[in-house]
Amino acid sequence: MPELPEVETTRRGVEPHVLGRRILRLALHQPRLRWPVDPDIPRRVAGAQVVQAGRRAKYLLFGLDSGATLMLHLGMSGSLRVLPAATPRRLHDHFDLELDSGDSLRFNDPRRFGSLHYLGGDPALHPLLARLAPEPFDPTFDADYLWRATRGRRVAIKLLIMNSRAVVGVGNIYASEALFRAGIRPRRQARSLKRDEVARLVAAIREVLAMAIEVGGTTLRDYVGADGNPGYFRQQLFVYERPGEACRVCGTPVRHAVLGQRATYWCPQCQH
Repeated sequence: MPELPEVETTRRGVEPHVLGRRILRLALHQPRLRWPVDPDIPRRVAGAQVVQAGRRAKYLLFGLDSGATLMLHLGMSGSLRVLPAATPRRLHDHFDLELDSGDSLRFNDPRRFGSLHYLGGDPALHPLLARLAPEPFDPTFDADYLWRATRGRRVAIKLLIMNSRAVVGVGNIYASEALFRAGIRPRRQARSLKRDEVARLVAAIREVLAMAIEVGGTTLRDYVGADGNPGYFRQQLFVYERPGEACRVCGTPVRHAVLGQRATYWCPQCQH
């Protein structure tokens, strides 16, 4: 599914096209997404100006001059693209945010696990956002923070860093890659990490996410960016989806297991 780098890439891609633009209308073609879309949203957003294009975890937040916010989640297979409003719809195009520029922000989601919400107040207080942990690039997510979060925790370190109550946006791909860069095996108990390992892991999480954002995310199955182009971070993956292949660092075959119902990859030589 689109992870934090893909969502941030989408945000950066659409931002220049939506900031300062007025919404002519929200054409809702399919309201049955992960949660039913409020049928009153089109009336509420018509005529509003987009004054902010933000992100919290994997949620896109479009701030309006009314003080309200449109909150969008891409789900497992969603993509958001900027197209001329007259572009014919494709299968699984679920809504169009038509702008006064003549462009449309079009949401496509084959699996319909995405969501669209209208927030009248502070987005940070919405139930989907209120209990989220710090962003990986936030100064509060540092070695001291993760050290405290791991103390006494028997859970596997990979599962901990994928938990949005510990840090947001570290999905399966980037958890595996960050742990490789930090030299830590994914199944180790979180409490077993030493302070220097925790510091390496924080740095590795930031490094791998920043690299993925820079090149546009990771294409695996469905993801394309706002411009319709796929991400290319997959070419730089060290372990993810490379079972049995030679480690790019030491040549040892990459191992694979299922951890927390998710595919997990590591190098038995480089990671301890």
